[in-house]
Amino acid sequence: MRVLLIVAVLLLVAVSGAAFLPAAEPFRPYLSEATLALAVLTAIAAFLQPRQTAPPRKPVVEAARPAPPQTEGKRADAAIVHFLAMLQEKGRMVDFLMDDINAYSDAQVGAAARVVHAGCKGVLQEHFRINPVRTEQEGSFVEVPAGYSADEYRLVGRIAGSAPFSGVLVHRGWKTDMVKLPQLLRGSTDQLPAIAPAEVEVK
Repeated sequence: MRVLLIVAVLLLVAVSGAAFLPAAEPFRPYLSEATLALAVLTAIAAFLQPRQTAPPRKPVVEAARPAPPQTEGKRADAAIVHFLAMLQEKGRMVDFLMDDINAYSDAQVGAAARVVHAGCKGVLQEHFRINPVRTEQEGSFVEVPAGYSADEYRLVGRIAGSAPFSGVLVHRGWKTDMVKLPQLLRGSTDQLPAIAPAEVEVK
């Protein structure tokens, strides 16, 4: 179609130019009609010429940005806060430790300590299996074997040479072989969960 349009335009120019030549005087009426016909043909060819339109622009769709994964450190911090929340819920431990107990008598502090002791002990027994590192009575004479685990023993006093060591058991130590904490679910925010929510009595 584009070639036809170019040819029609060239013929129209040629016929129009020939109509002004002296030698074309006898043929002028026919040249006028030919000029008109070529003009019509050119117009039709131009009308039929397919318009080149720019391809439709595809909408730019931004890929969904996934929430940044929580780091191990953030998850560990949240787990610690959650464990504090359990101690607070069952034993009011945070209330007891954050309060100024100097304003209370020894009897009041002792009564509060019993509540904290019972509640926190229940949390430990529910989520941990805790056993002493040494089963002997504190104050007894014990031997620390060669190849002992550094996280299970802390040696104090005059230490010389290499294990085994002998000494007085000052503290039995504690260890656990089972942890059963609930799975903690957190949102995408970096904010740590609350230890205990503020309680408001609406009136």
